[in-house]
Amino acid sequence: MIIKQLSVFLENKTGRINDVVHTLGTNGINMHAFSMAETADFGILRLIVSDVDKAVDVLREKNFAVMSTDVVCLSCANVPGSLAVVLEYLAEEQIFIEYMYAFAQADQAHVVIKPNDMSQCLKVLEAHHCHVLAKDEL
Repeated sequence: MIIKQLSVFLENKTGRINDVVHTLGTNGINMHAFSMAETADFGILRLIVSDVDKAVDVLREKNFAVMSTDVVCLSCANVPGSLAVVLEYLAEEQIFIEYMYAFAQADQAHVVIKPNDMSQCLKVLEAHHCHVLAKDEL
């Protein structure tokens, strides 16, 4: 299943990540996963949150540049090599991963991926019986 990810563009200065986290927290929005990428001038905070629409609204009210993107979140065993198997399925079908990040919970690892071809990615994962998470499973 496709889920929504938020990308928040931030100036590289002290406290900007905290401003986002504080805004979400005071509005009752939980962060399920996040990743931070940066360049010399700005950063991109990518988030999976409990309420995408509300998060977009409250962040924009605070003048953050935010956008929503479709991503896939899959689950695999939290053991050495399990992600390599899944990524091999995708590579065999020429699916390019633009970026990804992961988090583990006990014996399961959850991997957020942004493929170049969303529908083909989902078909490949389904064909190999990979567990793609729905939003309510996060």
